[in-house]
Amino acid sequence: MKHSFSPSLIILLALVCIAAWSMSYSGGSGGSRSSKSSSSSRGSGDSGAVSVVASEFMERPLGRAGDFLIEHTGYALVYNAETNCPDWVAWELTQEEADGKDARRVNDFRGDPLVPEENRVETADYKDCGYDRGHMCPAGDMKWSSKAMSECFYMSNICPQSPTLNRQWWEHLESACRRWARQEGCVYICCGPIFKRERKKKFFGDAVKVRVPNSFFKVVLSLKEGDEKAIGFIYSNRDSRQPMEEAVVTVDSVERLTGLDFFYQLNPEVQEMLESKANLTLWR
Repeated sequence: MKHSFSPSLIILLALVCIAAWSMSYSGGSGGSRSSKSSSSSRGSGDSGAVSVVASEFMERPLGRAGDFLIEHTGYALVYNAETNCPDWVAWELTQEEADGKDARRVNDFRGDPLVPEENRVETADYKDCGYDRGHMCPAGDMKWSSKAMSECFYMSNICPQSPTLNRQWWEHLESACRRWARQEGCVYICCGPIFKRERKKKFFGDAVKVRVPNSFFKVVLSLKEGDEKAIGFIYSNRDSRQPMEEAVVTVDSVERLTGLDFFYQLNPEVQEMLESKANLTLWR
């Protein structure tokens, strides 16, 4: 026996199928950028979990099993309980944010409430250590929001840096990134400490031991249409002259040193092309 269906019923069923497919494809996303608010989670290292929002978090490297991800207003980081430093800190910096004037520097260094107390570094732990409290995500990038400015002074965003590096060469690079954000419209930035296995480990602190990095990395990506480019930098954690020109490396080089996979959300061919080159003159 044949069954006949009215045209209106067929159209209704087709619309239901299309709606179901659309919801499945979008993954239910559509919320605001989560790094603009504070939360924490332990990652599973499943890259598929972030692939839906890859374009939204272009600045973050590929997640790894056991990552302790912390999100604050304007930036995100993965915290390392062995070094009591971040593995990396990442943020997107737009032209508007680089020109922000809504907040002034507050200098309210303090422990991060999202870090467990046994690993929570306080500003007093740096007393007489001989190192500066060096920002990874700098206060100069957070002037667009009073909340972002305050939260960038959490000690989870801080690493021990030699005074000359922090106040001169690293600061020069931070200023350059703001200039690039203005000229490119938007840049994606990730930076953090490098600990060399072959070097003797150096710690300071009483209740919480903070490991001193041997060097620092920073990678920057611009996706300005027709002028896409990426660049990396490595600075030694010492009081010596380190002009930006001498610190330039490819993003590929930083990946080999850190074991991190940056900008993995890009088309593989584009990623390979951008990460294998480092030309500072393109950023001038």
